[in-house]
Amino acid sequence: MGATHIFSLIKSRYNTFTNTEKKVADYILKNMQDVMYMSITDLAIACDVGESSIFRFCKSLDLKGYQEFKIVLAHGLSSEQDMISLYNDVSLTDSLEDISSKILTKNIQALKETSQFIQKEEIAKVVHWMVQAHRIYFFGVGSSLITALDAKNKFMRITNKTECSVDSHLQMMNAALMTENDVAIIISYSGSTKDIIELAKVAKDKHAKIVALTRYAKSPLTTYSDVIFITAADEGPLQGGSLTAKISQLYLLDILYVEYFKQTAKESAKNKDLTSKAVVNKLL
Repeated sequence: MGATHIFSLIKSRYNTFTNTEKKVADYILKNMQDVMYMSITDLAIACDVGESSIFRFCKSLDLKGYQEFKIVLAHGLSSEQDMISLYNDVSLTDSLEDISSKILTKNIQALKETSQFIQKEEIAKVVHWMVQAHRIYFFGVGSSLITALDAKNKFMRITNKTECSVDSHLQMMNAALMTENDVAIIISYSGSTKDIIELAKVAKDKHAKIVALTRYAKSPLTTYSDVIFITAADEGPLQGGSLTAKISQLYLLDILYVEYFKQTAKESAKNKDLTSKAVVNKLL
């Protein structure tokens, strides 16, 4: 089902939609390119409807939900515009030099925009929580889990109080055992992954401090978050795991790491020395 097909499908079923669904349909038909990069919350706000209405609209098109709708839309737009699905601004006819330049520009732009969203007061608050915390948990699923594991690996060099489980069931159990003395750093580009939302809800119920690294300021995840760090990288539905998004996430985590090190300099330096010596004989 391409963009033309879904456009026709929406048109053909328009008269069967409720008034609320018609509002959604009208907006989508006029803003297909923009919708591809919007969270379900963003679209709901733009249409002045509830998120459940967006979900019902997608179901009325025989789709499982909003993410499937965005994937179908992206497939159509990508094929119609002759764009490589990995990057929305890279054409199949681009030379290697063009591709290299466009990807470099995209990554630099994402880092610059991410830095503009940073508020030093929020960084200071989160680092203070981390320093005082009994445990620091990094959470993520899919590609975001890889980022969470990288954060765990980084902080493990200077402190022994970080955790990151790779299994979603284990992550949920970790969340269930959190307390008000713990910090959950949840990484999710969309902020609308089912497992992550459930995890955040459980951690919130346990009064843990929740920090979200996400693209969207308003999403199901951010409703449970105490602090939100925005990663300014546009990732289309067909670009899951793009390095541009990951680089933005790692940039923010690096800032947290350096600031944490500064505030715990003596202990962190000692631990870094110990962990470095522990693996030095593994190197040639």
